[in-house]
Amino acid sequence: MKRTLLLLLPALLILPASGQVAARLVGTVTDTTGAALEDINVFIASSMRGTTTNEEGHYEINAVPLGTLRLFVSAIGYESQHVDVFVREARTYEFDFQLVEATYELGAITVTTDNRRWQRQLERFERIFIGETPYARATTITNAEVLDFTGRGGEFRAQASVPLIIDNAALGYRLTYYLNEFVAEPTSWRWDGEPLFEPLEPNSPEQAARWNARRDSAFYGSFRHFLLAVINDQVAGEGFEMYSRPSAGPPQGQGIGRPGGGLLRGNERFPMEASEIINPGDTPNERILDFEGFIEIVYTRELEDRAFLDLSQSGRRRPRFQTSVIKLDRGPTVIDTKGDQFDPYGVTFYGGYFGYERIANALPKEYRPWNN
Repeated sequence: MKRTLLLLLPALLILPASGQVAARLVGTVTDTTGAALEDINVFIASSMRGTTTNEEGHYEINAVPLGTLRLFVSAIGYESQHVDVFVREARTYEFDFQLVEATYELGAITVTTDNRRWQRQLERFERIFIGETPYARATTITNAEVLDFTGRGGEFRAQASVPLIIDNAALGYRLTYYLNEFVAEPTSWRWDGEPLFEPLEPNSPEQAARWNARRDSAFYGSFRHFLLAVINDQVAGEGFEMYSRPSAGPPQGQGIGRPGGGLLRGNERFPMEASEIINPGDTPNERILDFEGFIEIVYTRELEDRAFLDLSQSGRRRPRFQTSVIKLDRGPTVIDTKGDQFDPYGVTFYGGYFGYERIANALPKEYRPWNN
């Protein structure tokens, strides 16, 4: 999240040493006849950890930190599968998959360079999915021709016949994005999919330094940064303020893909402490996020950028601290001490900065500024 920085010193977040203990994921991938499938992609969603199966259909992922993860399996011609796992012990976990052949039917649109309707639909998809932050201008879907769009009654849908390849020249990553669903409606939108991150090779030491600085800036003030601050009871120390907002009007305004929502009405709010929304879990590296109503989160170390003000039709006012609103639409949700949610839809963003920053500002789940 590259913004005007109000403090020059980086945050000093003290984290538990759970990342120093690792597990191992193994298993076999077959088809419905039981035959082994070779060169099948197996990876931890939203991370840089992945592999492919060997000629016997076997895969192995080592050095997996304890905590929650989604193990994702995908191959062209087969329906993707996944399993959500909470890795609680440093041991070997085995997960076997049996893939079913997929049938994918494209719509009637034939993509050509002068297909103006498809180009307009692509631009709309990119605005919603990639986002409209400054980093979005340097983020490109390199195989956009695999996208197919449909729409009816104000609903706009996108699907892809193969994974999207997304190059983010601002942060220095290539994403292989397995898009399962994308639906945009007049007042909200949602999407479901799993990315695998791969670092790009910098052209020079200067470019590497720029990428590192931007990655750090994208992390600070993010939802993961906020969760880590809550888990470690350092909300104020990390530059956050937290307020209870007990009521909201009907959903409106911008939504966010995973998940979606609207904007709050009214000015009533009450300061909160981390202890009011976080409880111990079943194991030392597990927590329960639990609160009623809405929580407004203010990050006091960065201001809103001009693009955000323009999008929110507030371009004439001066930038304020970055503010977001969240809600637990499904009740209490499990998170681990690395800031990962067991249920990817456990927390809903209701507009604000968390909803503004999307794929163009995404980082691998293992990224930490203090590890660089």
